[in-house]
Amino acid sequence: MAEAGGIQISRAKTALDLATVIGLVAGFGLIVSAIVIGGSPESFINIPSVLIVIGGTFSVTTMCFSLSEMMRAMKVVMKTISHTSRDSSEAAIQVLKIAELARRQGVLSLQGVTEQLKSEPLLYKGISMVVDGTPGEEVEGILRKDMYSTTQRHISSAGILRKAAEFAPAMGLIGTLIGLVQMLGNLDDPSTIGPSMAVALLTTFYGAVLANMVFAPMAAKLERNSAEEAMVNNIYVMGASSIGRQENPRRLEMMLNSVLPPSKRVQYFD
Repeated sequence: MAEAGGIQISRAKTALDLATVIGLVAGFGLIVSAIVIGGSPESFINIPSVLIVIGGTFSVTTMCFSLSEMMRAMKVVMKTISHTSRDSSEAAIQVLKIAELARRQGVLSLQGVTEQLKSEPLLYKGISMVVDGTPGEEVEGILRKDMYSTTQRHISSAGILRKAAEFAPAMGLIGTLIGLVQMLGNLDDPSTIGPSMAVALLTTFYGAVLANMVFAPMAAKLERNSAEEAMVNNIYVMGASSIGRQENPRRLEMMLNSVLPPSKRVQYFD
């Protein structure tokens, strides 16, 4: 917590997302354990299958998007592991404290608060515009556009992961067909049947694992995190625009509670 202008400003905390890490480790751990118990873990390692599934999925997915979108998606995906926690109730309380300070001491008193808000870019931008004298309606319009752009970037990144989840099993099927063709084309040489069957079966296995244990769950987590961030950003937009319009903080509290889930509603002035 940082104190500025007589109020305490809470900062967003970036920490390891244990749910994501535990889910990945537990899921792959169970699969590896089952393979090891079966007594032949080396038979599940096949470089051609890895190249076909991972390389093929990445290549085909890239065809559907631009390189910049792919790079941006990779950065966003990393945030599903190291997630910035934002609690909507804490965000509402923080906005109400700032609104109360502006009501008591005037908008210019928020100059001492803005530096402590840099960890929350949207709120920082909104309060800075209010301090500069920007009308509340204009503040809301600008922040809504920024919020929309952020949400669209997250939707795009989740869409890339969803598309990769669609292509991974397809690349596994392509690898299966390659293995079967190789096997049928060399039936006169028994030594080639085993490697060809390994490619045929393992590509399907790799594709199913990637799609259902990596890409699809991460897309779902990204959509969940995006919805959480959108809720907090909406609170910031409502707060900054309300302060810009010099509305009563009690009215702002009622407005915030109208968009917060029942379990997250606040009672700051009661």
